[in-house]
Amino acid sequence: MRIHALPPQLINQIAAGEVVERPASVVKELVENCFDAGASQIIVEIEQGGARLIKVRDNGCGIEKEDLPLALSRHATSKIQSLHDLEEVATMGFRGEALPSISSVSRLSLISRVAEADCAWRVQADGSEEELDPQPDPHPLGTTIEVCDLFYNTPARRKFLKTDKTEFAHIDTLFKRMALSRFDITFELKHNQREVFNFKKAETQAEQEQRVAQIFGSTFLENSVVVDFNASGMHLYGWVGLPTFSRSQQDMQYFYVNGRLIKDRLVSHAIKQAYQDVLFHGRHPVYVLYLVLDPGLVDVNAHPQKLEVRFREGRTVHDFLYKALHRSLADVRPKPQEQIAESEAVTTRPDVQQVVDFQPLPASDSNPVVRQSYQPSAVPRQSSLPLDVDAQIEAYTRVVAPSKAMDVHEPPISEPANTEAAPALGYAVAHLHDIYILSETQNGIILVDAHAAHERVTYEQFKSQYQQGSIPSQPLLLPVQIQVSSGEADLADDQQAFFMRLGFELNRMAEETLVVRAAPALLTGIDIALLVKDVLADIIEHGMSQRIEQRCNEILSSIACHGSVRANRRLTIPEMNALLRDMEKTERSGQCNHGRPTWVELSKKELDKLFLRGQ
Repeated sequence: MRIHALPPQLINQIAAGEVVERPASVVKELVENCFDAGASQIIVEIEQGGARLIKVRDNGCGIEKEDLPLALSRHATSKIQSLHDLEEVATMGFRGEALPSISSVSRLSLISRVAEADCAWRVQADGSEEELDPQPDPHPLGTTIEVCDLFYNTPARRKFLKTDKTEFAHIDTLFKRMALSRFDITFELKHNQREVFNFKKAETQAEQEQRVAQIFGSTFLENSVVVDFNASGMHLYGWVGLPTFSRSQQDMQYFYVNGRLIKDRLVSHAIKQAYQDVLFHGRHPVYVLYLVLDPGLVDVNAHPQKLEVRFREGRTVHDFLYKALHRSLADVRPKPQEQIAESEAVTTRPDVQQVVDFQPLPASDSNPVVRQSYQPSAVPRQSSLPLDVDAQIEAYTRVVAPSKAMDVHEPPISEPANTEAAPALGYAVAHLHDIYILSETQNGIILVDAHAAHERVTYEQFKSQYQQGSIPSQPLLLPVQIQVSSGEADLADDQQAFFMRLGFELNRMAEETLVVRAAPALLTGIDIALLVKDVLADIIEHGMSQRIEQRCNEILSSIACHGSVRANRRLTIPEMNALLRDMEKTERSGQCNHGRPTWVELSKKELDKLFLRGQ
C-alpha cells in the first residue's frame, strides 16, 4: 500500500472521534465558545436528547463575516497566535478543532453578527467539502449555532448513542457544571420546547449561593463550609460539604481551575487526604471548589476534551489544596452562642472571578472563612471494631514522654467554666442510657455520643503528642530485605532523608535490593516490605507519600477507640461537662475517628414544632 494524504472531511471525522463523543460533548464545546465570546446570556435548546437538534445562542461579540468560513476550518482560531499564548492560555478553547469536527458529523448552521455590522451572516455546512458562501440574516448581536442530525453521516457512531432520556441526562449534568463555572452569565436550558433550567446572573454572594442551592439542594449549603484561602499566588474558594454530608458516589464533586472544569488525580488525592480522618468509609465528599492561579503554571493542552490538566508545580498545588481544606475542616468546631451570630454576620467571600486574567495574589496564608451552621445529616451507623491493641498501647507508651502521658480510660473531671459567653455545647443535664450526654444550650438541646466524642478528643491529643517530637525508631532483630526495581532503588537513595525522618533506616544493599534495619516503634507487626514498596509507588505517582503517617494514625486511632469511655459507664456531671469543653477546643470534634457524627442539635424552634407549639 502506498502512503497518501487523507481528505479533509475524513481528517475532521477522525478528529470528531476525540472531541465529539456524544451530544453532551457538542454542548460543552459550543458553550465554552460562548464564554470566550464574552456572552452574558446563553440559551441552549435540545430536541430528542440532542440527536435531532442542539441549538446554542449567545449575545457575545460575534464573528466577522470574512471569518465565518475560517471558523469551520481546522486549526483556525482567534484565541492564540504563538507558543507563548499556548503556554498561558486564558480562554476555554484554543485548538480550533471543535467547530470543524462537529460540522463534519452533522448538519451545522452558524449565524453571527458583530456590533458594527448592519446585519448578521449565516453559513451552513454538512460535512462535505463545498465552499461556504455567507448569506445575510436578521439575527441580533451575538452568535447562534444549530447542530442537526448528529452523526447522520457516520451510522457506526450514531448507533452507539443511548436513549434520548440518557443522552439528555448527560447534557443536564454538564449544563449544571457549566452554570457553576460562571456566575456572571444567565443560563437557560430547554428540552423539546420545555424549560428545564433558568439560572439568572448571580452577582452577590446570596445569589451565588442560591444558584448552588438550585443545583445541589439547600441542604448542601446548610451542611457546608465556605472556603476562602490565599497562599503562594494561588486562591482557593468555594464550598465543601461537612463530613457528615457525604455521598455514596462521586457525582457531586465539581472542581474548576481558572474557570475550567477539570478532573485531575492530583486534585482528587489532595481532597481525599484532607477528609482522611473524618469521612465514613465508603463515602465520598461533596464540594464545589475554584482554584485560581497563574495560567503559565498549568498546562491545559493535555487532553482532547481539555478535562485534564498538568500543573507545573504539582507538589506545591497538592500541598496548598490539602492544607487549605484540612484547615477549613479542622476549624469546624462548636462556638459560643454569641460568636455564632457574629460568624454568620461576617462570613464573606469575594465574588467569583469570571475573567481568568491572572492577577498576582498575596503570598501569605489567610485563615479560611467558616460558616458554623452544623446540622449533621443521617449517615449509616457504624460500631467500633473489637481490635487487639495491647501491643500498640505498649508501643505508644514508649513514644509519649512520661510528662505527656495521660490516662485515656478516665476523662478529666472539672467544673464548668464560669465565662461570660455561653458554651457552644451548653452544660450537661443527664447521661441517657449510659451512652448519650444530654446537654442544654441557649438555643435548645444537644445529644452527644460520649464514646465517639471522647474517641476524637483522645485521638487528636495522641496525634499532637506523637508529632511534636521525632518519630522513635526501633532496630529490627532481623533486617528486612526488599527486592525492587533499579528505578525504585534509586528513588529510595534520593529519599533517604524522608525515610529517616519517619523512623526508617533504609539502605541500598545491591542494584535491586534494599535493606531495612530499623522501623518506627509504633508499627509493630506491620509488613515492612509491603509498606516501603507502597510508599515508593506513592512517591512515583504523586511526588510524595503520607502512607507511613496514615498507618501510624490508624494505630493511634485504634488506641484512642479502645481507651475511650465505653457504653454502660455512668459519667458524672463534672465528667460530662469536662468532655463537652474538650470537644469545643478539639479540631474535627464533629466526627469520631471512623467518620460517625459525635453530636446533634435540636433547636427550641424544632422542639416547638414537634409539639405543635405556636401553631
